[in-house]
Amino acid sequence: MTRPAAIVTGGARGIGLACTEALADAGFDILVADLAEQAPDGLAEKITARGAKFAYVSCDIANLHSHAAPVDATMRAFGRIDCLVNNAGVGAVVRGDLLELKPENFDRALNINLRGTVFLSQAVAKAMLAAPGDHPKSIITITSVSAEMASPERSEYCISKAGLSMWVKNLALRLAPENIGVFEVRPGIIRTDMTAGVTAKYDALIDSGLVPAKRWGEASDIGAVVATLAAGKLGFSTGSIINVDGALSVPRL
Repeated sequence: MTRPAAIVTGGARGIGLACTEALADAGFDILVADLAEQAPDGLAEKITARGAKFAYVSCDIANLHSHAAPVDATMRAFGRIDCLVNNAGVGAVVRGDLLELKPENFDRALNINLRGTVFLSQAVAKAMLAAPGDHPKSIITITSVSAEMASPERSEYCISKAGLSMWVKNLALRLAPENIGVFEVRPGIIRTDMTAGVTAKYDALIDSGLVPAKRWGEASDIGAVVATLAAGKLGFSTGSIINVDGALSVPRL
């Protein structure tokens, strides 16, 4: 077998970087698609030190015309696509009263988190079907516990993730006969740049028992799950939701 290849959107930092590193450790060559024109300093070295080949493409997933770039670049660099990790996303522009939610802020969240991810997944799925290989194939989408747990102060984010969750279900049904595993990974409260501004708030909530595991999640917790799914060992579980949240989302009295 040749080495499998993965695309990770938003793979230069945070959860995306943890997924990139975990996949490289698991034997994948990696293409990172991110907003910057060039890969951040040290990223290529960090991945190649793990024995993986590395490529980078600048891509704004909200721009549907940019989706061909990561697909074409991955095929040129590695000759195959075995895994897509849909990680790129944004939070709410402003946290506040949903009755004051601005249409442009709603559109931004939906265009990136939902619309862009849907149509990039479509493009990658077509490429996978056109070039079957010798390694299990998967499309893994990072959503959030907010796909189910409401936060009225950032409703557009919750709506985008809930819509993405339904997309995963539909994509899983479409690709199950093609032996492509489709999974939704729902992080809980994870220590990243996105949550840096609300660290004190969540420290207090975790201390008060909000997260039964009594700790923040780390980006590496998500990376470990993604690497396991990409390995194909859970292929018959296609369509599943994997909560990575320390039991935060478990209903309780």
